[in-house]
Amino acid sequence: MVEQEIWGLLLTHYGIRHLMREAADQADLDPDKMSFIRALRVVRRQVSGQAAFSPSAADVSGTGGDPGNPGTA
Repeated sequence: MVEQEIWGLLLTHYGIRHLMREAADQADLDPDKMSFIRALRVVRRQVSGQAAFSPSAADVSGTGGDPGNPGTA
């Protein structure tokens, strides 16, 4: 579980850096001069419904079965 969280954090960091690079290219700026913390805050403001779903929402049958196979109970 910890390894999965680390991968999630690394992918999030990469994603934010990628967005920073795209923004810097569009504005003709040096991406190294941009603030990661500021970019993180912008992304956090733009993401809506961060916890808008629960893992049990994948169970569309309502039977409480296997989320990968909604027909099982």
